[in-house]
Amino acid sequence: MCRKNDGHLIRVVGPSFELVAAWAAQGVPFKVACAGIDRYFERYYSKGARRRPVKIDFCEADVLDVFDEWRRAVGLGQSSGAGHPSDGSATDAEPTVSAATRNTSLPSHLERVVLRLTSARAGGAVGAEFDTLIDRVSSELDVARAKAGGLRGEAREALLERLRVLDAELLRQARAALPRSVLDVMSDEAWRELAAFRRGMAPDVLARAHDAAVDRLVREHFKLPAVAFG
Repeated sequence: MCRKNDGHLIRVVGPSFELVAAWAAQGVPFKVACAGIDRYFERYYSKGARRRPVKIDFCEADVLDVFDEWRRAVGLGQSSGAGHPSDGSATDAEPTVSAATRNTSLPSHLERVVLRLTSARAGGAVGAEFDTLIDRVSSELDVARAKAGGLRGEAREALLERLRVLDAELLRQARAALPRSVLDVMSDEAWRELAAFRRGMAPDVLARAHDAAVDRLVREHFKLPAVAFG
């Protein structure tokens, strides 16, 4: 918060401390909280000149939104909002639709994915070994974008399944491009992120959540978009 406020001291005391403590009680990983704060500041700065330092309280909605997205990404469903981590039950692990997905059309999603893939390659986030795959994925997405808005029923479901396949292929190549030592570090970080949720989780559910958490870290490392939709 101090860095985001250009070094201005931000005290996390009283109600603000209770707010952050509640995030910890819900199992919000530290990096997820930081991502929520970043999201608030991106919106804040986009409105023009900053008038006053931002308190941590103002970031709550964005932190919880990113937390729900993280939970969904690792297969834990949405946060209950009750202030306690999930027990990993089957009901809680049901997929949910994030606010971002609800508010984004499929054509818009495809356009954003193509732009982010192009940006990742132009910015050097991915190596030359990704070029062929990114070209092929981008080409498929361009074709899909032209007809996505008019797809219904089985045709739409077939496209969504194809997006899931492309997403998995992109992640497989990304994992293969990383040294074993880096993947080990990511694996350890994924276990730390899931620490608040491990108790009571079935071994297979926990294994899937850990694998998904590593995928999220790999995606973040290469700045890769989520190709799958919904």
